[in-house]
Amino acid sequence: MVLSDEKKKEYLKRLMLSRMRILCNNGFYGLLLMHMIYSIDESCETAATDGRRIFFGPRFLDELGDSELDFIMMHEILHVILQHCLRRGDRNNEQFNIACDIVVNSNILMSENMNLKAITLKKYGESMHLAPDGKEGYEYTAEQVYGMLSPPPSNRKPKPGLTETLGKNSGDDDPDGEAKGSALGRAKKKQAENKKAEEVWDNHTRWGMDEENEALRDVWVKRFEDACEAVSIRDPSNQKGLLPLFAERLFKELKNPQTDWRMVLNDFVQQEIVDYSFTPPDRRFDESPFFLPDFNDKDDLVEDILFMIDTSASMSDDMITAAYSEVKGAIDQFDGKLKCWLGFFDTAIVEPKLFINEEEFRIIKPAGGGGTDFQIIFEYVQKHMQEKLPACIIILTDGFAPFPKEKLAGGVPVLWLLNNDEADPPWGKIAMITV
Repeated sequence: MVLSDEKKKEYLKRLMLSRMRILCNNGFYGLLLMHMIYSIDESCETAATDGRRIFFGPRFLDELGDSELDFIMMHEILHVILQHCLRRGDRNNEQFNIACDIVVNSNILMSENMNLKAITLKKYGESMHLAPDGKEGYEYTAEQVYGMLSPPPSNRKPKPGLTETLGKNSGDDDPDGEAKGSALGRAKKKQAENKKAEEVWDNHTRWGMDEENEALRDVWVKRFEDACEAVSIRDPSNQKGLLPLFAERLFKELKNPQTDWRMVLNDFVQQEIVDYSFTPPDRRFDESPFFLPDFNDKDDLVEDILFMIDTSASMSDDMITAAYSEVKGAIDQFDGKLKCWLGFFDTAIVEPKLFINEEEFRIIKPAGGGGTDFQIIFEYVQKHMQEKLPACIIILTDGFAPFPKEKLAGGVPVLWLLNNDEADPPWGKIAMITV
């Protein structure tokens, strides 16, 4: 089957219309699909992704209705978002494919208000979505579902692709599954009740495991975070369910800070900020697990802390996200009683901006990507902040650059918040976060 250019354009137009429908109906998936390249590939019998592209075979595309196409587009992008191609390790290929699809399809089902038609293809039937224990796959990770599945028979070679609906291709010797009493057998029987089919419609053989695909990890973490934030801004309460359940869970984990900032400030800057003292503690918060300062009725703000985030080329997206999460954690822990500056640096300074709440913090975006020069932070402070020096400077970095002389700090306390244990600042206080 040799396709004309006009026919290819017709197919691609259909894929773009699908993406637009998803953007309108399931904005989170649609935003992430905007990053993909789409390809009509005559060597692809069904559909596949390699983390950069989504491939469709023309005959397969002809078989699909619009809602079926939308489901497959969401299915493929969810494999990419969850980075299934990077998580297989030395697990059995066929089993892990099944586990990934159970998780993916169940999450899409949840996003579609548990409407089974949303994950059903007329030619292939209802797609797998239940874990072997009978619960929905969205409750688990792919690794957890994999652990529930029985190993395939040793005399049967695993198939490279994934059987979305189960029949002969998932248990030729036993139409009800491998061993009727096994977890995998029960899952197969449950899925096979609607329709048995032999075809494989989602080919996982294009899931690359090379270094190039490994480099996609950081890229998709950033894209995922941006999509979550865009959806949250559109509907901050998320009452309309715009952010899928799995995305809410992952985004919360991504944003969970590791630093107890009240303890850090207690240990590090309590003597440098003049308007409050940690002794005696504020009795309004006796029931709180945190040791809060008494603000002495002068000022309820922790003021003039300068956060500087390293955005040099050695800082990956994961590292910068972790640094961002720590600053946001300080905002959350101080519940509006934090007035600080946030800036960025590599070999140049991105001018620090004042923020007193999360809304103002989110407006401040990182920039950089060159080398690293710590000295420029202190030169900036001396030149632009002399009228009111910071109470302290907190530098979030990997520490991979020459450290300046301590005298450049001009007596301002400095905390190096490092993401590794290899860097060793010769002065200042040190705290650690992991990435």
